[in-house]
Amino acid sequence: MKLYYSPVTCALSPYIVMLESGLEHELAVVDLKTLTLPDGTDFRAINPLGYVPFLETAEGQPLAEGVAIIQYIADQAPEKHLAPANGTFERYQLHSRLNFIATELPKNYDYLFSSTASPETKDKAARALRKHYAFIENILSGQPYFNGEQFSVADAYLFTVTRWATLVDLDLSEFVTVQAYIARLAERPAVRAALEVELSSRVGATCGA
Repeated sequence: MKLYYSPVTCALSPYIVMLESGLEHELAVVDLKTLTLPDGTDFRAINPLGYVPFLETAEGQPLAEGVAIIQYIADQAPEKHLAPANGTFERYQLHSRLNFIATELPKNYDYLFSSTASPETKDKAARALRKHYAFIENILSGQPYFNGEQFSVADAYLFTVTRWATLVDLDLSEFVTVQAYIARLAERPAVRAALEVELSSRVGATCGA
């Protein structure tokens, strides 16, 4: 498999999942400012939408959108239990958790990253994020991971997005359980390895959730 990736984007989550899965893969870093690969290839010839993450499967099939990609990777390594089995209630709950992250968090962080958003817009986005993190705090107060008792792709996604708080000076210190959860995930070997790549090759910031 080949994962197209750029630092400080949602693409960190499928990269974490890929490392957790132990599957063979190639990582292709995309410069989102020029939409090119290191060899000069126009990324839009690969993904016309021009954003990451983007996956080419082992069979050469293209797959866009991070929520789909992380579940696909998880299903290629079922023994790692990165996603509950298809058809179970737990899998539908995972869909619920992933949809919550994708629809409620990145859009508000986008306003905080924006250089053109008004102070009023940014304040509204920060208040919305704090409301959502209160919901997350409540869930994590009753279980170790966002989808239950075991690390899953939902944790990789939530970790990825929540790390943006430090980049936009969003104070989440009131959410003690969330802070402890993020610190605990950061110690996972796969997460540490993904972060090392992230820190060494920062390029851009946009993604397909």
